Amino acid sequence: MISEAELLAKVPSQLYINGQWVDGSAGRTIDVQDPSTGKVIKTIADATPEDGIRALDAAAAVQEEWAATPPRIRGEMLRKAFELVQKRKDEFALLMTLEMGKPLAEAIGEVNYGSEFLRWFSEEAVRINGRYSINPEASGRAFVSYLPVGPCYLITPWNFPLAMATRKIAPAIAAGCTVVVKPATLTPLTTLYFVKILEEVGVPAGVVNVFTTSTSSAVSTPIITDKRLRKLSFTGSTGVGQSLMKLAADNVLRTSMELGGNAPFLVFEDADLDKAVEGALAAKFRNIGQACTAANRFIVHETIAEEFAARVTERVKAMKIGRGTEEGITIGPLIDDKAVAKANELVQDALSKGATLTTGGNIIEGDGSFYEPTVITGVKPGSEILTEEIFGPVLSITTFSTEEEGIRIANDTEYGLVGYVFTEDFKRGQRLIEKLQTGMMGLNVGIISNASAPFGGVKMSGLGREGGAEGIYEYLSPKYTMTPNPFV
Repeated sequence: MISEAELLAKVPSQLYINGQWVDGSAGRTIDVQDPSTGKVIKTIADATPEDGIRALDAAAAVQEEWAATPPRIRGEMLRKAFELVQKRKDEFALLMTLEMGKPLAEAIGEVNYGSEFLRWFSEEAVRINGRYSINPEASGRAFVSYLPVGPCYLITPWNFPLAMATRKIAPAIAAGCTVVVKPATLTPLTTLYFVKILEEVGVPAGVVNVFTTSTSSAVSTPIITDKRLRKLSFTGSTGVGQSLMKLAADNVLRTSMELGGNAPFLVFEDADLDKAVEGALAAKFRNIGQACTAANRFIVHETIAEEFAARVTERVKAMKIGRGTEEGITIGPLIDDKAVAKANELVQDALSKGATLTTGGNIIEGDGSFYEPTVITGVKPGSEILTEEIFGPVLSITTFSTEEEGIRIANDTEYGLVGYVFTEDFKRGQRLIEKLQTGMMGLNVGIISNASAPFGGVKMSGLGREGGAEGIYEYLSPKYTMTPNPFV
């Protein structure tokens, strides 16, 4: 396997604008740190607002040409990119572990998941369909076609550095849109390395442009308010998403927003506890709990809550904490010290209001940003952990007595991204599909993300969908054309 130093040397440190790797115009730089050690692993360019506009200039200049490129050619480029990412799977996995901290085994899982968006949308590129119909009065014929929306601005989060990039870039370029991409400042290296792949497979200059910056708002605002931009896609916090939508309103931009979550995990009295425990561990501790799909509130029927808590506590106690590159590690560092402080504050608040700690609950001193995997039971109403997104390895349990109460507690949040339900009652499962106020649901499963399915939420968790057949249409605008009745 390639060494860490060799891999980091292969990762670009510049901005990618109009097919060229260039320095930022102000000569500023950003230090990227390994969260397991706190040490700087690479220094990269820091873009200015002028650099951002240069990227948009490049995207706008080739939009018409890229839209006219045959869908088959666009799709084949994505397919080649999929194959190259798979070929370099170990390198992408190690890079994500270094800059984000997730265990290497999970990083390999993300490479498989993230690259699948390239393969999926390589196939969807040639399946953009319209329709032809006779209008009800038979006075004319209607054609509905789908055209690229135009230049897009894609803002990705730090927690899934590859998958969040491919989930946005792939459908956009498959649809015939050019893009400007801003990866998260904390984890930009994977996206920069991925852009090298797109360069290798022949994506033309200007179609994909990427910049990194420490001043996101200052650089993003001129791009979003520029009349040439036609689409904004963002994954991140609800607060930032609201601010971006307000900016986007002036030019009436198409927007896709995948925002905050507060996922309920309902375990009914008839659940298969073996399945429920496995599902809980996957839904909570995947990515060290740093996922918008992570189960945030475990709502367990009062008759089985004690046994469920005992089982998950036993498993959590056995989790191995450390740097993600080490053998057998299941819990890596959180992204930074702020994340550690937030997780600890939520735990301490719940304990102060009557919850019980069964394992964990401590900040791990020393290098890196580590927090013990934690289980707390008997969480009381009014605890902040029931309303705040934890984004850490903390499993909090509260109880319910009836199906109606469980549903009420699950829906008692402004968010609605995903929910999890464990029950062996098929009719109950069907009821929850209709009653749970979320954009996605896992029924007797703890991981739901898949490139072939529409990912997204309701309420304050956002709008629009990524992935699935729906994903490419986020980057297409329907155009209706009426023609006269050809028989008259």
